[in-house]
This record gives sequence, C-alpha cells and structure tokens, in this order.
Amino acid sequence: MEIPFSQISERLNNRRFTVANNAQGLSGAGTVFHYHVVEDAISGTYQGGRIRTGHQVGRVTGPDTIELLYQCLTTDGEMLAGWSRGTVGVDHAGRTTLTFVWGWLSGATGGGESSYVELVA
Repeated sequence: MEIPFSQISERLNNRRFTVANNAQGLSGAGTVFHYHVVEDAISGTYQGGRIRTGHQVGRVTGPDTIELLYQCLTTDGEMLAGWSRGTVGVDHAGRTTLTFVWGWLSGATGGGESSYVELVA
C-alpha cells in the first residue's frame, strides 16, 4: 500500500508547534517544536521551557499518522529519550494539530498522551 506522504508533508514540513496539553510530560507552553519532512522521513528540533535542546527522527506511517523517536537535554542537565505515535489533524481554525501517545525509553519511566497546535505567524 502506498502512503500519501504529501498530506503529512504539507501539514508538518517547516512548521512550528507549541504544547496544547501535556500533563505528564516535560514540554510545556514555552517549548517550540520545528519539523521537516522529506518523503516519509521526519526530523525535528525542540527547545524552550524545561527543554534545553531536543531532537526527533521519525517516519510517516499512514495518511494521517506518524511515529517518532526523541531525545533531549533538560535545563537540569538530564538526558532523556522516548518514543511516540501520533495523529496529524486540523482544528476549526485551519491550524495543524498533533496528538500523541508516548513513553520514555531512557532517563525516565512512564508515558502519557499529549497534543500540540501549530504556531501561526
């Protein structure tokens, strides 16, 4: 089955996102995520709030789904890594939304659900 990568690319490539809800995670209102998409490959960076610097790598898994691995260095000097599976959507204002289920792989335990909304200039 061929996955239509262009839909995800249009919604994510060179766009920035902020946290809408992340009660169990480290990223918060001051954290900004910036994504790049080439075909089915996703890369990204994030920083702000409790995150000093972070990086993501992932892939498109369906017409509106993605999966990512992430790693970060916190402002407290902690190194953490985890995984996430997400859905790409659109809100009533036409902004791209991201909803994830995620978990820690290293440096912390547990996981949760989080959501993000596109930052529009």
